[in-house]
Amino acid sequence: MTERRNADLVRLLVRSRGVGMLATKMADGGAPYASLVTYACDHRGQPVFLFSTLSDHTQNLLADGSASLLVEDTSRRRNPQTGPRVSLMGKIKKVKSPELRERFLARHPDASLYADFGDFGFFRMTVERAHYVGGFARAIWFDAKHILTPTKVGSAIAEMEKSVVQHMNTDHLDAVQAYASGLLGRQHGNWKMTGCDSDGVDLRADGRYGRVDFHNTVIDSKTCRKMLIKMADEARG
Repeated sequence: MTERRNADLVRLLVRSRGVGMLATKMADGGAPYASLVTYACDHRGQPVFLFSTLSDHTQNLLADGSASLLVEDTSRRRNPQTGPRVSLMGKIKKVKSPELRERFLARHPDASLYADFGDFGFFRMTVERAHYVGGFARAIWFDAKHILTPTKVGSAIAEMEKSVVQHMNTDHLDAVQAYASGLLGRQHGNWKMTGCDSDGVDLRADGRYGRVDFHNTVIDSKTCRKMLIKMADEARG
């Protein structure tokens, strides 16, 4: 498997999970502290969080923004050591961005109940490097530039995301249902598209989440449209 493919697998794993283990340095002594957190991704594939200032990990980050996020797909395997996992390393800082707020709440809609509380705020990790383990004897270090979506592509998809999601949910809801049932094997329901990025689309129905990865990265509206049509044909077929 090529290094490029492994780099893509890192980004796809991070985009798909939405929950991970965050490691920060204790503000009162520097000892490692791990906590379970939920996250979404920005359009480059970097994690976005919603944190309370009352949380220990938030206080740690305010003192030292260095952190690592472990994301894995191992726990349901007979031998978890054979499953893929990645540790992202970088700096986490508070952000004020309507786009990042929308992406987080689209991925975790229940968080809208407390997102506007005074002690909560949105944070983003600026990824610097990553360590990927794809199973036995498959451990690779990557610099951020090799695993993140290029800035130009991320910005292009960010600008069109709302229109794509609205168009699919308004005019092609049958295709969205087909993605869920035909490509993911999920039960029929009120599936709707909640997000679109260069690597795939996010779906949700009745509290259930699903993600469909594109066969290839899309870079603009033209390639995105072609990919959505191709996936719909495959799902129905």
